[in-house]
Amino acid sequence: MSDSSVDLSRYAVRTSQLTRYYGSLAAVDHLGLEIPSGEIFGLLGPNGAGKTTTIKMLTTLLPPSSGSAFVAGFDVSVDPVQVRRHIGYVPQLLSADGALTAEENMTLSARLYSMPRSERAGRIREALRFMDLEEFAGKVVQTYSGGMIRRLEIAQALLHRPDVIFLDEPTIGLDPMARHAVWDRLIGLRKELGLTVLLTTHDMEEADVLCDGLALMHHGKIVVTGTPAAIKAAVGPEADLDDAFVKFCGETIEEEEGEYRHVRARRKSIRQRG
Repeated sequence: MSDSSVDLSRYAVRTSQLTRYYGSLAAVDHLGLEIPSGEIFGLLGPNGAGKTTTIKMLTTLLPPSSGSAFVAGFDVSVDPVQVRRHIGYVPQLLSADGALTAEENMTLSARLYSMPRSERAGRIREALRFMDLEEFAGKVVQTYSGGMIRRLEIAQALLHRPDVIFLDEPTIGLDPMARHAVWDRLIGLRKELGLTVLLTTHDMEEADVLCDGLALMHHGKIVVTGTPAAIKAAVGPEADLDDAFVKFCGETIEEEEGEYRHVRARRKSIRQRG
């Protein structure tokens, strides 16, 4: 059941006092977010800041310990099925099956979304075309580069035409060229499809270039929100996001420095550390 106080035309994601405990540890601590529809919004912070836990609560994979969250106009605790119908989610861990072709992976996703058979072929072509993968549809995914795999995973998340798409470290382990290719497609999602994109990252350049709005997270809390330009300006005229993170969080982010067999190992290793 939608809450009329949450205006989807204005906010795609809205949280109040959202909290998740693991024992006595507050992994996410009284999180308050308002993400306007049609924005690319980033959660920037180091591994362990609470970014992934936040995404998991917003995508209904983890129940909140307290507080509330609305996504696409639906309460994640009251209407989790409706939330899932209106979102796409791309996790850190590799989700594409390397032994299958892109088209076969997409067909499996279409079945999981209970997409009518009559619509599948057209939707699959549309999503692959948008992510610049149509000519590779018949190739086995284990022959793909890391950037192509990530774009395929995003294409899978787009199949049911969601209102909001969640990406957990979307360019982790990718080389600079592949990172920029993913960025271009995400900007296209916002411009051409009007989607809201919520991503987590600890890549300062990614946050600065890609995000319309940004929240710096540290030890489960949001310490500052705003546009990247406004956050930098609050520190000084020559400041970058590294400077801003040091000012607001008191430390730096440790940067992580992207073919199929390597991508799985990288993402798993980084996940275990985070």
